[in-house]
Amino acid sequence: MPIITEIEDLHRIYRRRVPKMFYDYTESGSWSEQTFRENKSDFDRIYFRQRIAKDMADRSTATKMIGQDVSMPVALAPVGFTGMQHWDGEIKAARAAEKFGVPYSLSTMSICPIEDVAANTSKPFWMQVYTLKDDDFMQRLFDRAKAAKCSAAIITVDLQLLGQRHKDVKNGLSAPPKLTPASIANMMTKVRWGLGMLSTKRRFFGNIVGHAKGVTDPSSLTTWTAQAFDQSLDWERIRQFRKMWDGPLIIKGIMDPRDAKEALNVGADAIVVSNHGGRQLDGALSSIRALEPIMDAVGDKIEVHLDSGIRSGQDVLKAIAMGAKATYIGRAYVYGLGAMGQEGVTKSLEVIHQELSTTMGLCGHRNIEEVDRDILMVPKGFSDGWDRAPHGA
Repeated sequence: MPIITEIEDLHRIYRRRVPKMFYDYTESGSWSEQTFRENKSDFDRIYFRQRIAKDMADRSTATKMIGQDVSMPVALAPVGFTGMQHWDGEIKAARAAEKFGVPYSLSTMSICPIEDVAANTSKPFWMQVYTLKDDDFMQRLFDRAKAAKCSAAIITVDLQLLGQRHKDVKNGLSAPPKLTPASIANMMTKVRWGLGMLSTKRRFFGNIVGHAKGVTDPSSLTTWTAQAFDQSLDWERIRQFRKMWDGPLIIKGIMDPRDAKEALNVGADAIVVSNHGGRQLDGALSSIRALEPIMDAVGDKIEVHLDSGIRSGQDVLKAIAMGAKATYIGRAYVYGLGAMGQEGVTKSLEVIHQELSTTMGLCGHRNIEEVDRDILMVPKGFSDGWDRAPHGA
């Protein structure tokens, strides 16, 4: 293995090894990609306070997420098409997360189905679902997750309609992908990736094909995906989904305190402050900027997690110090997966854990659960001063 000291090292290898279509799917946002860029760059505006002559021995990053023990406050976020980044990608990512002691979240739009991931792991993982129109499909998806012993469900609520992602449109990235001469030619240059994909039977959307009404093969996916998402979604509909799943529930895609309160009211156990990695509403605030007003509104009543923009253990620590109970990584682990499979996902987790533990110690703390905003220097106006509706509106 090459020497990996930061997530960017994995990113460089990933870019060389994965077809452009799937690289661009990961490494892009919607429209001008302002929010995609600021999700990451806004972390750089927050500084640490270094402390000295503090006992930094025997540091612990262990904590809990929705009552589950974790080795650090990081979960692998649900990412679609993961099995196209590396053959059997969802299985390999889930195995790496299991061994490291952090949660793995399986996307509805995964290539490997729920049942295959469960058969190849020994500990429960989380299942992510979209807010789809088809009640029968949704109930059976929740039932399949329960049968696979998934320990939590994540409802993604910010995808009623798709934000335009220019690179995906140009590359023909859809469900299923529309291959072009250019994309085929590029795939042919990724020999390692191609041989791996030929070696597996898992190349299609295993949670949908054969399970959704009328979707018997990949060619019938296009019509289904065009009609499946519910643009009329409201909180009453989300309450119906809550009744379909009686286990721990996480609602992902919260960017406004008013929506955070609604999520609390429908019985969620946790919310994820997330703008879908900058892939939905471009021009929205970064997740780290949106966090503090949401913490003020509901932070003492519900577990608040944060997603979007995290590329290092230092980013994780900043989010925790700003009030989040936990964080999610998506691109950071996908880089590792595409670069070198399960070993790469493990390496991404090792890098983030080392950065988190070392930075926490240099800020004068030994226990992640004792970290607070005192370790940070946050610019004035970072999370306020905007012309927004009051929290109670």
